[in-house]
Amino acid sequence: MSKTKYGFLPLFFLFFLLQVANAQISPLKYETRAVWLTTLNGLDWPKSKATTAAGREKQKKELTDILDKYQELHLNTVLLQTRVRGSMIYPSAYEGWDPCLTGQPGRDPGYDPLQFAIEECHKRGLELHCWMVTIPSGNATVHRQLGQKTVTKTHPNLVKKIKDYWYLDPGNPQTPEYLATLCEEITRKYDIDGIHFDFIRYIENSSDVLDRDSYRRYGNKQDKATWRRNNITACVRAMYKAIKNIKPWVKVTCAPLGKYRDTDRFSSTGWNGYNKVYQEAQKWMKEGIMDGLFPMAYYKGDHFYPFILDWKENTDQRPVTPGLGIYFLHPSEGNWVLADVQRQMNYCRSLGLGVAHYRSKFLTDNTKGLYDWCKKEFYKNPALPTPLTWQTTEQPTQPDELKIEHNNGITSLHWNEVIDNTTKSYVTYNVYRSSSPVVDINLPQNLISARQRSTDYHEETYGMEYYYAITSVNRFGIESAPLQSLSGPKAEPQEFEYSAGSLKVTNVSDAKAIIVKDLSNRVVKTFSIHDKMIVSDLQTGSYQVILVKKDGRNKHLGIFLK
Repeated sequence: MSKTKYGFLPLFFLFFLLQVANAQISPLKYETRAVWLTTLNGLDWPKSKATTAAGREKQKKELTDILDKYQELHLNTVLLQTRVRGSMIYPSAYEGWDPCLTGQPGRDPGYDPLQFAIEECHKRGLELHCWMVTIPSGNATVHRQLGQKTVTKTHPNLVKKIKDYWYLDPGNPQTPEYLATLCEEITRKYDIDGIHFDFIRYIENSSDVLDRDSYRRYGNKQDKATWRRNNITACVRAMYKAIKNIKPWVKVTCAPLGKYRDTDRFSSTGWNGYNKVYQEAQKWMKEGIMDGLFPMAYYKGDHFYPFILDWKENTDQRPVTPGLGIYFLHPSEGNWVLADVQRQMNYCRSLGLGVAHYRSKFLTDNTKGLYDWCKKEFYKNPALPTPLTWQTTEQPTQPDELKIEHNNGITSLHWNEVIDNTTKSYVTYNVYRSSSPVVDINLPQNLISARQRSTDYHEETYGMEYYYAITSVNRFGIESAPLQSLSGPKAEPQEFEYSAGSLKVTNVSDAKAIIVKDLSNRVVKTFSIHDKMIVSDLQTGSYQVILVKKDGRNKHLGIFLK
């Protein structure tokens, strides 16, 4: 039994961990599958420098190769480091170019890497979230090379230098406004899916140096710990409001420390977000100024499982996606065994949580076989990112006019484009497939293509009989009702006719009744075989026709679209 600061872990909790940690847990339809793509010093990308035309193309190719691997793995969320350390990977009006792109701070790479990354992610059905390092603002050497386009020049009152490093001062009341301005710029300029805050906290062991002057000026003799938490929360609140005022569907998330504070199950051993660096991430979720959390749970054993459960229990039903320290698999980092990460991923899925991988290179390099295992076992099918149901539940318009063609073993689908009425923006589409005439879109294994922009889908079927369903998804992640295919490639002709708002069943010799159901299997009409089967009062959608035989058995006759 495991000893904690508060006593022993309950036996049922230990038993639960043993059960889920080693079992293969069923996949989820909604499961954020994320990866941090680090640009700092080109750790994950880029490796090549964009100082020539050839260098630019090589840099772009490096990124698309990485994104291809994400798509192949059925990931759905890319956290791309965008504000690196007081410098950007896009042409900003406020801060200069990061040196990761060209090797020289402030040098234009000759293209817009963020715009390129967004377009390439969206081609592959991936969400792109701009990962912004907030409080740390770069070393003195880089700032000297950036010249005038740096916060140390434009807002010198907002920053403090500690040793050779600059930091935004959370205690200055103008700091939230500055961070909000950066968020506004990105949100207005780019078709992003989210903004993700990193290092939204005080600096461990340097807090007194950072805010000594601002506390004297603005602290009003408040309890310093409370004042500091309020300062960080003010930054979060300002950034959240700035983003949502422009595009309410952009997801606002952050990466807090993996342990919020001590729990009844286990002690944080002094290292937690609440007490050590003045983060109140659970409060942000409950206040509604954060759409999701990616706790940096880079631990094992008792330092992982009790704290993940604590996040799950204390975030007001908003999504938590634990960040796993997969870099510890590498022999030079921690030399974890693959099973350490597998257990953590299974445990997160058992709680209904997604997973984020830190960081990209250790995933795409297949460290200890992680990529292969994820591809073959854990991420076999696509999954959808968690929708923003707390902002809207209004469904987008259902696609229509599904056409299916079969040619030389290839099945091709096409449907009409949908424009979402709520956001006045494009939608994405999900494609489902089943051998059953009614495709259940709630079964994760039926999802075969997620978040695609195209209104076409092609796959090799070679005579296999499948039925299909198409849904549209708006920018909030809300899915429409499904457009169902009316027949499979080799299905028998439908034994009824639908015309002018009425049904006519062609063979009723063995029939007792006719039932009409929606695609959730709810009965909406029941007719005797002698009734005139009027269905003109049904809402627009797809419906099943069921014949009830005299011996009580049911026969599925097909689907009609009203």
